[in-house]
Amino acid sequence: MRKIAVVTVGRSDFGIYAPVLRALRNEPDLDLCLIAAGGHLSPTFGWTVNELTARGFPPDECVDLLLSADTSEAVAKSMGLGLIGFAQAYARLKPDVLLVLGDRFDMFAAAAAAVPFKIPIAHLHGGEVTVGAMDEAFRHSITKMSHLHFASTREHADRIVQLGEEPWRVTVSGAPGLDNLHDMEWLSATALEERLGVRFSQPPLLLTYHPVTLQYEQTATHIDELLAALGDISRPIVITKPNADTNGQIIIQRIEAFARSRPDVRVADNLGTQAYFSLMRCAAAMVGNSSSGIIEAASFELPVVNIGIRQQGRPRSRNVIDTGATRSEIAAALTRALSPEFRQNLTGLQNVYGQGDAAPRIVQRLKTEPLNEQLLLKRFHDLDAAGAERGQVLPTSLFAGSWPGDSLNASPVNFEVGNA
Repeated sequence: MRKIAVVTVGRSDFGIYAPVLRALRNEPDLDLCLIAAGGHLSPTFGWTVNELTARGFPPDECVDLLLSADTSEAVAKSMGLGLIGFAQAYARLKPDVLLVLGDRFDMFAAAAAAVPFKIPIAHLHGGEVTVGAMDEAFRHSITKMSHLHFASTREHADRIVQLGEEPWRVTVSGAPGLDNLHDMEWLSATALEERLGVRFSQPPLLLTYHPVTLQYEQTATHIDELLAALGDISRPIVITKPNADTNGQIIIQRIEAFARSRPDVRVADNLGTQAYFSLMRCAAAMVGNSSSGIIEAASFELPVVNIGIRQQGRPRSRNVIDTGATRSEIAAALTRALSPEFRQNLTGLQNVYGQGDAAPRIVQRLKTEPLNEQLLLKRFHDLDAAGAERGQVLPTSLFAGSWPGDSLNASPVNFEVGNA
């Protein structure tokens, strides 16, 4: 059996992974093993390793790497601890393929530790751009260490090739997190009220805000401006805690103080995928700077106020209102997002990140890709060698897999996997 090791470092990636994990588990020819690390093992972020087990995915290995501090020094040291811990895990598990996702510093450590073992790395959500986050550097670095790439959009696939990756390695799969929407058992507003201990007198706001890691010294100012703008909103607010990023504790302290000052505000350590998406389904709007507001929210026709530069560079659907980080700018964007006219204009909205059928494409390639010297020996792909000028979109036929094209309602087009 082919052993596929999957690294999850927190709630943010586990919800995206979930459809892929289910598909991997259901494949008789694949042996899924899960490595939990980072925020999953931290009580500050809800000790979500317990949720993995509760959802039927008990970890085969745990890598405890996060230090209690959230300074730049602590983040760098955590990466070093991660390299040691992941190396020990790979030596024990001996996986045939390693599946990683995204762009976090702890995920970077997982990928880097696999290189000396000559483990083929498959990477989800490469080729994306987030100008305001140090994740940008980690994401592209993981791309250069990886052997197979699963891009969420065609634009991101083009960028992976622009980074020098051979086109036959790239599959435009769509965003796997959207696959959750097909078989989700939704929680009602009443069930959410009982779980959170707050009454939704009107549809709530959902707030998810993370530090802008390339502006981390401004974290206190950013969150204070946001909470000042929310002080004028007279509706329930559900706030999720930020990721384990530099100066994240400042945000946690501020939002907890804000919640203590208002009986209609709740802070959740970890909502879980079901409750988080259920809140998206019933919320009046979402506010913050989370990738979930860019990628998943469009599928709910949910207005999103996206603050600052953390997500700058990612494609977005027309439900997203980009705004600056001052109180007045955020307040104006919230007024627009909460207007009936804006919500009505989102009827029939199509998500630029796909239709929610990524997991079968991903698992099929993980199952069938030959694990041979051709996969391991990476050659830098020069765009000129493919006959493309810089910035020119490469022919679709160069890419592996199938994709419905620009129209999300179009029939999928199948492409042959092979060398370009």
